[in-house]
Amino acid sequence: MDLKDLPASAPTAGSPVVGASLPHESARLHVTGKAAYTDDLPEPAGTLHAALGLSPVAHGRIDGLDLARLKAQPGVVAVFTAADIPGENNVGPIVHDDPILARDTVAYLGQPVFAVVATHRDAARRAAALAREVLQITPLPPLLDLRAAHAAGQHVVPAMHLTRSSHPGGVVGAIAAAPHRLQGRFSLGGQEQFYLEGQISLATPLDDGGLKVNCSTQHPSEMQAMIAHALQLGAHQVQVECRRMGGGFGGKESQSALFACVAALAAQALGRPVKLRPDRDDDFLITGRRHGFEFDWEVGFDDAGRVLGVEVTMLGQAGHSADLSPPVLTRAICHFDNAYWLPDVAIHGHLPRTHTQSNTAFRGFGGPQGALAIEMIMDDIARTLGRDPFEVRRANWYGTPEDGRGHHVTPYRQAVEDNIIDPLTQTLAQDARYAERRSAVQAFNAQSRWLKKGLALTPVKFGISFNVAQFNQAGALVHVYLDGTVLVNHGGTEMGQGLNTKVAQVVAHELGLPLAQVRVTATDTSKVANTSATAASTGADLNGKAAQDAARRVRARLAGVSAQAWGVEPETVRFEAGQAWGPDGQQLGFTALVQQAYAARVQLWSDGYYATPGLHWDRETLTGKPFFYFAYGAAVAEVLLDTLTGEWKLLQADLLHDVGQSLNPALDIGQVEGGFVQGMGWLTSEELVWHPQTGKLMTHAPSTYKIPTANDVPEAFTTRLYENRNVSDTIHRSKAVGEPPLLLGFSVFLALRDAVAACGAPGCLPPLRAPATPEALLTALAAVQATA
Repeated sequence: MDLKDLPASAPTAGSPVVGASLPHESARLHVTGKAAYTDDLPEPAGTLHAALGLSPVAHGRIDGLDLARLKAQPGVVAVFTAADIPGENNVGPIVHDDPILARDTVAYLGQPVFAVVATHRDAARRAAALAREVLQITPLPPLLDLRAAHAAGQHVVPAMHLTRSSHPGGVVGAIAAAPHRLQGRFSLGGQEQFYLEGQISLATPLDDGGLKVNCSTQHPSEMQAMIAHALQLGAHQVQVECRRMGGGFGGKESQSALFACVAALAAQALGRPVKLRPDRDDDFLITGRRHGFEFDWEVGFDDAGRVLGVEVTMLGQAGHSADLSPPVLTRAICHFDNAYWLPDVAIHGHLPRTHTQSNTAFRGFGGPQGALAIEMIMDDIARTLGRDPFEVRRANWYGTPEDGRGHHVTPYRQAVEDNIIDPLTQTLAQDARYAERRSAVQAFNAQSRWLKKGLALTPVKFGISFNVAQFNQAGALVHVYLDGTVLVNHGGTEMGQGLNTKVAQVVAHELGLPLAQVRVTATDTSKVANTSATAASTGADLNGKAAQDAARRVRARLAGVSAQAWGVEPETVRFEAGQAWGPDGQQLGFTALVQQAYAARVQLWSDGYYATPGLHWDRETLTGKPFFYFAYGAAVAEVLLDTLTGEWKLLQADLLHDVGQSLNPALDIGQVEGGFVQGMGWLTSEELVWHPQTGKLMTHAPSTYKIPTANDVPEAFTTRLYENRNVSDTIHRSKAVGEPPLLLGFSVFLALRDAVAACGAPGCLPPLRAPATPEALLTALAAVQATA
C-alpha cells in the first residue's frame, strides 16, 4: 500500500474508524522529528550521566578494582559496584541468575562490572572505558561453542521433551518402518534486534523517597519490580513510564532492566537525576538477541512425501544465564510443526550455557527457529523425491475437525480449529503464478551457467498468546472530559507498531467519535498496574479488549442518561457520528450528553479489564492449549544468484497474510512487509560472529553487522491481506500481526537454497547454513557442484 492511498487527516465524524486505513497516531511527529523519546525529554536540573565499565574477558575471576583511579577521573561524581546494591543484585524474569553488576566472576566479554556517574556523558564514558586498566581479572577458560557446551553438560535449565506416537514401536519405529528415511543437521544463527533507539533510562528521585524512571522498555511493570527488588523499595515507590520506543523487537522486554536498575541505584544514592544511555557498540556487547539454534533430525516419509515419523534435537544458545530462554525454547518446540500434521514426533530441547551474552526475546520468540527446522526437512524430502516442494508441503497440511481424519491436533495436543492454510496458499499460488514461474525458473537455469534463479513458496501457522497463561491479561482506563474528548491509558507499550492507534480506534468506535477526539497517553505503572509485556503479538488483542471494556462501561452510563431523558430503554441508544441516537430518531450531541451526565453526577471514567479465556498449559508434559488461535500466511520469493561471487538479488516477493478482520489495514500491511524484510535479513545478511578464542562479539556495530536496507526490497513486491474473520472472540475478530509475518522471510532463504541446488545433481541437498551470506552460499555451492 502506498502512502498516497492513506487519508491526509482523520476521518469525519460519520466515517468508520475500526477497519479504516488510518495513519499512525504519531506519524507526523515521527517524520518531522518532533516525537519525544526518552533521550528527548528535558533533563531535570542537576542531571548526572552514567556509563558502564565492561569486562574485557569472556570468563574470569574478579580480583580487584582500582576505584581510586576511576573516582579521580575528570567529572566523575561516583562509582558503583555490586557491593553498593542494597537489595537483590541477581535479577531475571524467570531464574534470578543474571547479575546487574558482576560481583565475583564475569561470564561474558562485555558484562557490566561497575557504573561510573559523571557530570557529563562523555566524561562518564571516558572513565568507564578504563575498565581494561582498572579491573584485575584472572582469566578462566571460556566455553563458547554451543555443541561443545551441550556435550559438556552445561545448561541453564533442564531439558524439555515432547513426544507423540501411535506406532507400536514409537517414533523410532515409525521412522524405521517408513519407505524413505533421511537424517540431517542445520545451523541457524541468531539476530540482533538493532532497534533504532538504543537502551536508555532516566531515573529521577521524588520528594517522598520514591523514584520515577523514564525507560525505553516493553515491560514497565517488570522494570518496576526489578528496581524495587534491587533497591529494597516497595513497588508503590517506583513509577516507570514509557511514552514510546524507537523499536523494541523483544530486546527491551527483559534486558532494559539492567539499565533501569543502574540508573535508579545511582539516582537514589546521589539524590539527583541520572541518565544511562550506552552507545551502540556497548549496547551490542552488553545485551542479548535472538537465540541461534543447532538442529539434528531424522525423518521417515512415504512416496508422496508425507511425514510418517520425525525426531529432532534442538540446541538453543541461551548464553550465560536463563533470561527468557525457557519460554523461547518452549515456543520453538510448539512451532516445530508449523502448518503440518506430524503423526509420530519426538522433540528434544536443550539450552546450553555459553560464555556469551544472555539471549532474550526477539520477534517470534523461538517460533521462527522451530518452524524453520521443519521447513528445511520438507525441502529435503521434496528434493530427495524429485517433487515440487510446494506439492510436498500440501501433502502434509493440517486437516480440519470436519474432515474426520483427526489430522488437526498439534503435537502438544491443541486442536487446530481455524485451519485456512490450504485455501490461503492456493490463492497465493494462483495470484503469484507459482506453477508458471516454477517452469520459467527451470528453463532459465537450464541455459544459464553462472546465474541461477530460485523460487520458493512457504507457509506460516503461528500461535497467538503468551506461553504462560497468567500473562494473558490487560487493563485500561478511559476518561471522558466535559468537552467530549477522551483520554485512554492502557498497559501496552508503543514501539512504532501502531498499538496506540488501534486502541484509540477501538475506543472511538465504541463511543461513536472521530479518532481526533481520542488520545492515548504514555504507559505508566502508576495508572495501570501489574501489566504484561508488550510481546507475543498480544498488544492489540489484550489492550484493545481492555480498552473496549472500559469504553463500554462509560457508554452504558451515558446511554442510561439519554434513555431516561427520552423515555426509552438504554440498550436502544446507539452512539455514532459524534451523536447519541434514540430508537425514534432522537439525537443529542456527545459533548452535550457528557455535560448532562456530569450534572447528574454520573461517573465519566472507567477502568477496563480483559483476560484471554480457555488457556491452559502443563509445563511438565508440554501439552495443553497455549494459544487462543492461530494466524496464517504464505509468501512466494524469487531470487537471482551469482554462483561465482555468492551475491544475490530478490527479484520478486508476493505475500498473503491472515490478520482476521483488520483493525487498520494500513498498519497491518506495514507490519507484514516489515516482518518479511526483518525475517529475510535474519536468514541472509545478519551474521553474528564471536572471536573463537576471546569470545568478543566482532559484529558489534553497523559497520560489521548488516541489516536489510531499502535497496534489498524488490521492485516487484506485492502484499495483500487475506479476507478472513477470526473464529475466536478477539477484538473486532482481528488477528495479531506483530510476529507471524517474520516467518514469511523463510521463502527467501529457501529460494536461495533452490538456486544453489540448481548447480548440483538432481536430488542434492544443499548444506546451506543460515544466515545465507555470500560466504555461506559459496560453501554450499562448492558442496553441490561436487555432486554434479
